Amino acid sequence: MRFHSLRFRCALFLSIPLIVGIGVSAAQTITAKPHRSAGSKPATAASVKKYPAELVQQGRAVFRQNCSFCHGRDAAGGENGPDLTRSQLVSSDVDGDKIAPVVRNGRPDKGMPHFELSEDDIHGVVAFIHTQRTNLLAGGSHPGGRKGVDPSDLQTGNAEAGKEYFNGAGGCSNCHSPTGDLAGIASRFQGLPLEERMLYPRHAKSKVTVTLASGEAISGTLAYLDEFTVGLVDSSDTYRSWRTRDVQYKVDSAQDAHVAQFEKYTDEEVHNLMAYLQTLR
Repeated sequence: MRFHSLRFRCALFLSIPLIVGIGVSAAQTITAKPHRSAGSKPATAASVKKYPAELVQQGRAVFRQNCSFCHGRDAAGGENGPDLTRSQLVSSDVDGDKIAPVVRNGRPDKGMPHFELSEDDIHGVVAFIHTQRTNLLAGGSHPGGRKGVDPSDLQTGNAEAGKEYFNGAGGCSNCHSPTGDLAGIASRFQGLPLEERMLYPRHAKSKVTVTLASGEAISGTLAYLDEFTVGLVDSSDTYRSWRTRDVQYKVDSAQDAHVAQFEKYTDEEVHNLMAYLQTLR
């Protein structure tokens, strides 16, 4: 399964995942009671399909790994995703006939990627969402609304596998060090803030290399750039600048490097890398 959720350019913030499009119609709190014609009966738990407990548990696991980031652990709303238990699409869904296409195809215009889940996993997710909706309605309490992401929602990966990815295929160690810039990062950031910085470091400083007419190359942290001037802070913490027409320069953007990684990540790699970063205290 590819981790496309960040191709939507930080709609996760963004992050970063499932069924944003399903609950779009439910983003606003419902305050009016639905109209019923005379003689009609309200829906009850007994009139709603009951799914096997084993299937619901399977769906819960898949949902929490892929969907709770946006929609909350209980499907009743999360950091960026709406409450699925209030969704009109979910209420009209029959055994996944409406939910499954959204999961498979995504809603790119809403910032939701598609997911390459197996039929069994999609069936489980459908069962879990419907069961959550039924339980909340039957219980007479439906707080709903968007809630924050609990750090435990993002603790689903394997730290050792994440470390291997960091030092190997991910190429993270080319720019970062667990004893350097990342030392103690899990003490400073937890949960969603940590994952945001991992996936899209908005405030990361870019590097730049300026090549003078003499051929000398000077590298440092990009401090200023417009069409006329390029400036950097070098290793001695000294600010230096040149007219752009007199030099050549190449900017190495930390954000661009992370965005380029979006197309390469798998969900498992993201979860594992996050688990590893959470050990850097």
